[in-house]
Amino acid sequence: MNDQPGLHILLLDDEPFMLKLLGRMLARQGCANITLAEGGAAGLAVVHGDSPPDLILCDLNMPEMDGIEFIRRLVEHNYRGSLILVSGEDSRMLQAASQLALAHGLRLLGHLAKPVLPDQLAQLLDKWCDARWRSLSLSAASGAGGASQPAPYTKEELAAALRDGQLMNYYQPKVSIASGRMVGVEALVRWQHPRDGIVYPDNFIPLAEESGLIDQLTRVVFSSAMKHARTWHEGGLDLSMSVNVSMDNLHSLGFVDFIVAEAAAAEVAPRKIILEVTESRLMQDLRTPLEVLARLRLRRFRLSVDDFGTGYSSLVQLRDIPFDELKIDRSFVHGAGEDPTKRAICSASIGLARQMGLDAVAEGVEDSADWRFLQAIGCDLAQGYFIARPMPADAVLAWAAHWQATCSHELERLS
Repeated sequence: MNDQPGLHILLLDDEPFMLKLLGRMLARQGCANITLAEGGAAGLAVVHGDSPPDLILCDLNMPEMDGIEFIRRLVEHNYRGSLILVSGEDSRMLQAASQLALAHGLRLLGHLAKPVLPDQLAQLLDKWCDARWRSLSLSAASGAGGASQPAPYTKEELAAALRDGQLMNYYQPKVSIASGRMVGVEALVRWQHPRDGIVYPDNFIPLAEESGLIDQLTRVVFSSAMKHARTWHEGGLDLSMSVNVSMDNLHSLGFVDFIVAEAAAAEVAPRKIILEVTESRLMQDLRTPLEVLARLRLRRFRLSVDDFGTGYSSLVQLRDIPFDELKIDRSFVHGAGEDPTKRAICSASIGLARQMGLDAVAEGVEDSADWRFLQAIGCDLAQGYFIARPMPADAVLAWAAHWQATCSHELERLS
């Protein structure tokens, strides 16, 4: 971390020794403007003062005002800085507090277990500096007429984007953990906005579902994916193609005919197409969706339950729908080797998939530790930034050739 004396850091703990220890660790990282506070009330006085902290390191288990209450008080004080939670409590308590902070909309960098290790603290500080740099860069670009944070969009804007061809597919590779071989890609839609640049799906998929445009959007994504799959096949790359399907899409019986016709026109075999079912809202009437999924499965299209373990993706879905693949949500994958709760959920999900004859796919594989953990517990497939970020269609062939040439060496290094 670079020396940034102008940045104000608040350390909040009821133990004077811990405050001094963390203060020394931060000083070694080049932090000079550090305030120590023994207890929540003293910490809030600093937050409410003339120089609010840019970053707070907060203990959870404190007398009078514990860290959980302090989180709520930060929201009441409209705190806009970043937060790191520090505690000697177990990992599940830290995870619960972290989720609470995120639910309140606070900028949580992560959590640290006591005794705090200098390397772990340094990693979070680097993350903090990177986030601040990106924020300043975006602000500068926005002031200069460049890219900015996307504003909320309207149904009319999204309809125009669909009409004018502003939506495009990016593709993220899926690879076999055992062999390292690239076996498929997942189509991930992006909006090439004329004002905001690349807009990610979290900023417009909910709008598409709420406004009745999700069917049109999914059809655009699927048609484009079929064309690209055919192009890659002609280039010697035989991959499975995963496409996300909202439960809203499945309320139309005509959806089956559309999928069958598009695949046939592109000459893509149904067994090479994986429809990832994402249920973002609870559906009261499942008769039509179940019929649509069953008919697609009869025609040998493969089905995947996406984001397993979150939202409405549950054991009930596995019981009622003939899935071929189970995708473990990234929130259970990254860091599972070090987190006992994540490790238990991830291992149980893979064991469940194996017993049901499903392929287990781990999302959010971010580093070599994630990869090694998944290797050790026998996960089938992986995708995530450790392998590759989503890329435009015209970059896939070159990436696949490079990956094939280097993956054997990399696997030997990681084994």
